[in-house]
Amino acid sequence: MSKPILVIKFGTASITHQNGELDESIVAAVARQVATLHAEYNMVLVSSGAVAAGKKYLPQYSGTISERKAAAAIGNPLLLNKYAQYFQPYNIAIAQSLCERRHFSNRSQFLQLKKTYEELWANNIIPVANENDVVSDLELKFSDNDELATLIAVGFGASGLLFSTSVGGVLDKEGKVVPQIELIDEAIFALADTRKSSLGLGGMVSKLTFARLATRMGIRVVIFGIHTTDGIINALAGTTGTLCLPQECSMPARKKWLASGSLVTGRLQVDAGAQKALEKRHSLLAVGVKAILEKFTRGEVIEIVNEQHEAIAVARAKVSSDVLAGNKKAQNVEIAHADDIVLL
Repeated sequence: MSKPILVIKFGTASITHQNGELDESIVAAVARQVATLHAEYNMVLVSSGAVAAGKKYLPQYSGTISERKAAAAIGNPLLLNKYAQYFQPYNIAIAQSLCERRHFSNRSQFLQLKKTYEELWANNIIPVANENDVVSDLELKFSDNDELATLIAVGFGASGLLFSTSVGGVLDKEGKVVPQIELIDEAIFALADTRKSSLGLGGMVSKLTFARLATRMGIRVVIFGIHTTDGIINALAGTTGTLCLPQECSMPARKKWLASGSLVTGRLQVDAGAQKALEKRHSLLAVGVKAILEKFTRGEVIEIVNEQHEAIAVARAKVSSDVLAGNKKAQNVEIAHADDIVLL
């Protein structure tokens, strides 16, 4: 695509009032600002708010899984209709994109999703993405829409990822916005308020977690306040919110997908020698495996942890855990080829 890709995520707390009603003034402001950027970027809006919009129609709503699914079924068309209403004056059409985890864990489905988005962009249409809560399996859900936005940004090679919040950005201990973060480490996580909105699933810890992944993949991330005047435009310009600087990343697209979008199904623990070999970009051999922590089949994506149980890599397995169990000391049994291993 000729234009850079920009992904903007709006959480439930960002676009609703405290009572859960959609804040139409925010949606109108989003449409106005996005319209000014539309000619410069291929854009994806990742918007929560469907459950909040629909739950008022369920008088006995208490937040059970089935009730959340029902509320999402009601709220999804309501939410999309509001976006369509406020984009219409700018002659911008939008499209609904309800995503499930398998759309990212299965590479062929991921590539189909990407091709669909490219078709929409070619026709100047903006996709509005959300998790498909109506059918998503609890075991395969996104942790929240911060993750969905990050998977889209990383998988599609976005240049920028914006996370909106109900505050001004990442706040320091005095409550002031931190203007720039070079590296998201434990000291930065210590600044995050661990409380979540009563309306949403995420929080600042979630945003920092996925901002760290995105910046590692070379994406510029800004966490900004939705109530800031021209917040989207100014966040993109780097004059408001918290800018998280991208790190250098020469990883090819397939490995970026493997590191971010694939669904981990198994876990292995390796010894120090195997860890050093992986760090030198070598393949993983059975002899370096200390323990099978979670079973897996051939072709599935596994997480590799070191002796301290720290995740150090993900990989696509060449053999199943059952085959590995019978060949753990065999010198030449390759568990994952170097080309299918991504260091974390």
